Amino acid sequence: MTHTVLTGVVVPGDKRGRELGFPTANVELDDSEADLPPDGVYEGWLEDSGGTRRLAAVSIGGRPTYYGEHGARLVEAYVLDFSGDLYRQRVRVGVGSAVRGQERFASSDELIAQMRRDVEAVRRVASARA
Repeated sequence: MTHTVLTGVVVPGDKRGRELGFPTANVELDDSEADLPPDGVYEGWLEDSGGTRRLAAVSIGGRPTYYGEHGARLVEAYVLDFSGDLYRQRVRVGVGSAVRGQERFASSDELIAQMRRDVEAVRRVASARA
């Protein structure tokens, strides 16, 4: 079930997701005043410019593990089971059920372990709905 659909262009980020093994599509929203859900990780999807929709773990927030309270609020989508280039594509991102709230982790290793659990939670939510 999708609660919010956001539209924007995939722009380069700081490549941290790629370094952690979870490359994300950083979406610069068409409407910077979009009514975003609260910061956290969500089950969702990303639809590319060709209309292909794929399951995604969607993160909304300021990346507190690396930027503390001062991180810019971003919408990022980790597209499951996908490797490709989405840069400069206009995409739609569906934000569905919450997986967890935004958290600050003590290390990158702790964040990676949680991201693995997040991906599994997204798969469970999606399969329960199918």
